[in-house]
Amino acid sequence: MSEQTTTPAGDDESVAVSQTPMVLAEHVSKSFGSNEVLKDISLEVRRGEVLCLVGPSGSGKSTFLRCINHLEQVSSGRLSVDGSVVGYREVGDKLYEMHPKDAAKQRRDIGMVFQRFNLFPHMTALENVMEAPTQVKGVSRSKAKARAHELLARVGLAERADYYPAHLSGGQQQRVAIARALAMDPKLMLFDEPTSALDPELVGEVLDVMKELAKTGMTMIVVTHEMGFAREVADTLVFMDGGVVVETGDPREVLANPQHARTQAFLSKVL
Repeated sequence: MSEQTTTPAGDDESVAVSQTPMVLAEHVSKSFGSNEVLKDISLEVRRGEVLCLVGPSGSGKSTFLRCINHLEQVSSGRLSVDGSVVGYREVGDKLYEMHPKDAAKQRRDIGMVFQRFNLFPHMTALENVMEAPTQVKGVSRSKAKARAHELLARVGLAERADYYPAHLSGGQQQRVAIARALAMDPKLMLFDEPTSALDPELVGEVLDVMKELAKTGMTMIVVTHEMGFAREVADTLVFMDGGVVVETGDPREVLANPQHARTQAFLSKVL
């Protein structure tokens, strides 16, 4: 009799989880009144992948990012994070909008770093990083403080823990904002042009932190104009224009040999 081997149920579940895309957009559209900002966007981001979104201003990149964590509600289509539809409960074939409190709970697992740092000016760097875990997750202040110190050290700001935002450079403030997002232990990090508000000499220190984060296997979607970062760090480059995905592929291939005329025109101005 031949020997049979069986796969434990737990192993099947872990394989299924690992194969579930971290982000799955299916025919996503978004309109503000008569202005259709996103038009039938479909793309997938795997676990541990870094995807960079590039394109001209007004192409829909930031709106798409905001739809992923339900800061904006899609007009049609489906957006899923880690297998769950964002902002909706799925019952059979129907979707029902979540209560705002439930949507906020879902958003806890998604870290977001904006163009502007949005730090609390009356709080130190340490207090800014501690705030969400203590207020939203109910983490004790002692644990939150220890974790905040770890994260500030991770972004190179161990010596600036007691500084207020007004006494930090733009690059330092943005690194505090990254530490603050990481304090919630997100499964996905979204970056909306995180270096666009910085003086040129401060851009590198923020990108270095993001590169280190990518090396740890964090799933990241980055809206950026930093093509060198996209070439070095991204697994996938998506070029958007006019609310549609024009071209997607390996960043080195897309940047070196874009196939679409619109991509060629855009890159000729930024490279």
